[in-house]
Amino acid sequence: MTPPPADPLFPRPANLGDQAYGHLRELILSRQIPGGAEVPEGRLAERLSVSRTPMREALVRLVGEGLLERTSERSYRVRVVSAREFFECMQMRELLECHAIGTAVPLVGDADLAELRRGLESLDGSEDDMQHWLYDNHFHSFFARVSGNATLAETITRMRVVARLFRISSVFHRKSEIDTEHRAVLEAVERRDVAAAKAAMLAHLRNLQDDARRAIAAEANPGGYFL
Repeated sequence: MTPPPADPLFPRPANLGDQAYGHLRELILSRQIPGGAEVPEGRLAERLSVSRTPMREALVRLVGEGLLERTSERSYRVRVVSAREFFECMQMRELLECHAIGTAVPLVGDADLAELRRGLESLDGSEDDMQHWLYDNHFHSFFARVSGNATLAETITRMRVVARLFRISSVFHRKSEIDTEHRAVLEAVERRDVAAAKAAMLAHLRNLQDDARRAIAAEANPGGYFL
């Protein structure tokens, strides 16, 4: 698969602190460090071959971003997102992302739409969760950026981090369904149909919530019995 263009999700590192931040952020978001896992400062600095100062800077940034929480003076933990926080975040995303795509439809270029189409088609048959999620992130953040509202784009990016933290610590996975829903959004944008694009995005975000509810219910009651 051709990797998607650079996104704010994985910023390009400029110095040792940025490198440590980018590396650790990717380890968390790619599930290499699971939700709830302890992240000791010293051990992590050794693992990434950086000194304590840039590592400390990276950890503080990740706390501010909501990916980590501090458990002691020198230790951190990957934040676990509750179902309540996930659903509250998704409700906000309905408002923000439908507005973003409605604004972006008249502005997006044909070449960019063709690139989105190629990226989506390249996922056919792939079971690689990280590939699917990288495209998913590019897809959503792309329309937010094209809308021209930097604050809106930054807010959506932060909310997508919350959604990712929820997913990496749950059994909730729906690769093929997401691909189908992205295709419906993309087709509406290709037709330059603002109303249809907003409706398809809203349906996509609500389907995510509905499937998450079912996954949570199944996990709580695996036998399917009435309590």
